[in-house]
Amino acid sequence: MKYTGMLVLAISVATAAAEERHDGMDALIGEALRNNPEVIAAQKSYEAARQRPTQQSSLPDPTVSLGYVSVGNPLPGAGLGSQVLSNIGVVASQEIPFPGKLKLQGEMAAKEAEGAFQQYQALQLDVISRLKQAYHGLHHAYVMSGVLVRNRDVIERLLQVSEIRYSVGKAAQQDLFKAQTQMSIVETRLVKFDQERRSREAEIDSLVGRAPGTPLEQPEETEPPELSATLEELFAAARENSPLLRRDQKAIERGELAVNRARKEYYPDVTLNAGYFNMGSMPPMYEVRADFKVPLYFWRKQRAGVNEQVSGLSQARRGYEATDQTLHFKIADEYFLAQASARLMKLYSQTVVPQGSLALESSLVAYEAGTVDFLSVLTNVATVLEYEMNYHEEELSYMQALTRLEELTGKALTE
Repeated sequence: MKYTGMLVLAISVATAAAEERHDGMDALIGEALRNNPEVIAAQKSYEAARQRPTQQSSLPDPTVSLGYVSVGNPLPGAGLGSQVLSNIGVVASQEIPFPGKLKLQGEMAAKEAEGAFQQYQALQLDVISRLKQAYHGLHHAYVMSGVLVRNRDVIERLLQVSEIRYSVGKAAQQDLFKAQTQMSIVETRLVKFDQERRSREAEIDSLVGRAPGTPLEQPEETEPPELSATLEELFAAARENSPLLRRDQKAIERGELAVNRARKEYYPDVTLNAGYFNMGSMPPMYEVRADFKVPLYFWRKQRAGVNEQVSGLSQARRGYEATDQTLHFKIADEYFLAQASARLMKLYSQTVVPQGSLALESSLVAYEAGTVDFLSVLTNVATVLEYEMNYHEEELSYMQALTRLEELTGKALTE
């Protein structure tokens, strides 16, 4: 069984970060893989499933029977040595299923264990994805707060100029009110992103298994990576790496074994018996017997069992197809979302925001000189703020789309 490249990286990070706590992405992933209760539960479920194959492929436990036959009265040994039927004995029995049944049962349990391992991997990817999305959300809250603070500084500058112009009768009082209103709007948005920051910190604490309220360092500034993989490459990576597909494939393999196992029920099991009976003064008696379990009602029992397993196998195959189709849709959806966000980020960063900033600076200088009205300047301030916020909203959307693609494909895209 192989790990995806991203999981191997995450587990190596977990080892490196074991001695010292950090709040970077890699360290948080390592901490989550060690401490997250969902991950630990899935790991224990897999470890439990690994114990079943040897149990299922082992012979049933033998039985030992102790008893006596008395003649004349019910007391033990009555008539022993004088009556032919009186004896004290022991009988050992061992049930032996028809050849092939135990082997198939063990192989079925092994496929179930392999499926549990794939579910464990899928849960790891899910936790990593949720952690990364929360981390990007935390970074986004800090960035947006910084944008709002910078915008507030611009409004304060504008307000100071307005007060000076108002004091000499060159500005209307409503200009001051409008600037103060815009300042209040910025403050309300700062409150919103402060709440968002606290929520994402709480989510990260939960995912990495820390105590509620544990503070986190501010995420480092990083450049959004380029999405260089094509859609076809992502589809291929999902077929190769997706634990969900491999889990469903193991269910199909288990179903095929179950059909063969059900067909074996048409053949009889045998129970071997061996006994020794003490006859007192007479020679001891020995017994060897074979009991066969005859599938006499095969048309209503064994046949129905085979049909049940055939239907289960068909269900597993359809489940695999459904998972494959859902993965294809989700990958395409996230890929197109990431592409659109990348294009919008490029437009905002290279064209819209720079042009808006130039217009704002020009209007501020012109307002100080008295050649532009206050409303034009205030409109430029609000416009630049919206452009910058839109850029960072698209950045968050882009990074979260890449993170979800990593979960779906098992391919590292944000490292």
